[in-house]
Amino acid sequence: MAEVAGTLAAAALGLFVIHVAFGAFILPPGDTGWMLSGRIGPDPVQYWLGWTAFARDSWRWPPGANPGWGMELASSIFYSDSIPLLAFAFKALRPLAEVSQYWGMWIYACGALQAALAWRLMGLATRDSLARLAVAGLFVMQPLLLGRLGGHFALGGQFLLLIGLWLCVTPGEGGRRVFAWGALMAAAAMIQAYLLPMVGALWAADWLARVAEPARRGGWRIAAEALLVPGAGIAGLWAAGFFLLGGGFGGTWGGYGKMQLDLLAPFDPGYWGAILPDIATADHLEAGNSYPGLGALVVLALGALAWMLGPRGGLRRHWALLLILAGLLLLAVTHRVAIGGREFEVLPLPDWLVAKADALRASERFFWPVLYAALFGAAAALVRHLGGRRAGFVLAGALALQVVDLRPGFARLHHYFIVQPPTVPLRLSDPFWLEAARRYDAVRVVPTGMQAPNWEEVAVYAATLRLQTDAVYLARLDPRAVEALNARVAALLERGAHEPRTFYVLGDEAALARARAGMDPERDLLGRFNDRWVLAPGWRVQQAANSSAR
Repeated sequence: MAEVAGTLAAAALGLFVIHVAFGAFILPPGDTGWMLSGRIGPDPVQYWLGWTAFARDSWRWPPGANPGWGMELASSIFYSDSIPLLAFAFKALRPLAEVSQYWGMWIYACGALQAALAWRLMGLATRDSLARLAVAGLFVMQPLLLGRLGGHFALGGQFLLLIGLWLCVTPGEGGRRVFAWGALMAAAAMIQAYLLPMVGALWAADWLARVAEPARRGGWRIAAEALLVPGAGIAGLWAAGFFLLGGGFGGTWGGYGKMQLDLLAPFDPGYWGAILPDIATADHLEAGNSYPGLGALVVLALGALAWMLGPRGGLRRHWALLLILAGLLLLAVTHRVAIGGREFEVLPLPDWLVAKADALRASERFFWPVLYAALFGAAAALVRHLGGRRAGFVLAGALALQVVDLRPGFARLHHYFIVQPPTVPLRLSDPFWLEAARRYDAVRVVPTGMQAPNWEEVAVYAATLRLQTDAVYLARLDPRAVEALNARVAALLERGAHEPRTFYVLGDEAALARARAGMDPERDLLGRFNDRWVLAPGWRVQQAANSSAR
């Protein structure tokens, strides 16, 4: 009973931290204003668009298929980063309850699970409640976590890494062990792509450790596990729709070695810390969230000192985990080592290998399991050296220091997460747009592609008024499909061979010139609405005929 009460207390602490950071207004499932206002950036808009199209569509095979968003560029709910696992659950519940957004609930759940699992993890080192609660607080008050929940919501599922670490440092074998790892791999595959290789690496550490111990090998079972656990991850990817994309897995910008972990990044408070001086580190889109907080840094330093003073037991037993964590750290640093913002190509890699690694271009993220393992190990070393109660006071002091240090980071979150109306008005407010939604079934942006000009306004407009659109922002797009579509639409515009019941939002001068060349002024409308050029074929002669269908 005491263990359950402690777990609940830790979860409550996690919920409190999330409430302070983000507020309660993100929770109501009918409120989408905070996501679509534009304050947080384009990613939450992407998540909502993918989910909205997926929820309205019938079930398909594989379940994650999402042809309703993107027209020729459509793929699956996986590539809109809409957390397929939750999308499946809420789509199944849709006949009973309609949920416009589930990300507020997810953000709160991530905080509660992160803290509760840190409590359980620390329970392997001590039964002292103060020490365990302090560590739970340090794990949830992490820029690594809060920074992701501040926009990249699915990446807040870092509690999966804590489950993996817990499995790595607890004894066990047999069918239950295989099932636990398989379920964790499948869940990671259906939550966020970057979490899957991290969880897979932790499983590999546990599997290697058991292979090396004759008493724990389990004969044929250990060999079967080598197929079943990765197979569970692949099955999760298939269900989420990962394999529906034909190409472009490396992304349309960045690349492996260009968003790496700067070796000084863990000591750079950036916009998070109030105490340590800001230092120069790598300047890329992933930079800024690898600072663990001053309280956590103090725990790491004191834990290292406690380990050196002894006793030093435990590390040899976890050799496989240490080996895998070292590999993850190297993956995060990459072959282009960054120190204080300066890059050094330490190990030139062949272009074909770098192209393959581009799928994991945001390599700085692979620092997460390394930091969490180090923080747990340091806290455990403190407990071993000082005893549970004295270590508890030290860890509680570190948590208080963490709270003081991270004030600028919380203020930054408050700047982006402010109370908004439950729904926000369309940014395309000219009366033309409502009338166009009655006359047409589809709207294209020309040219289209990843975050093409006008994509966000057009996509939200189309989803709200139930039009088809090729205005998309997806985690990955097939560049060949984009190129072919743009070439086809450009040719249609230039010839005036417009698609039935489709109008066009023109994003550059070339598209505008083609529209002028192919239009019939007697039939077609070329105009500027909300500062966007639009070609509406047949506008001057057709009647609004499809309003009743919506």
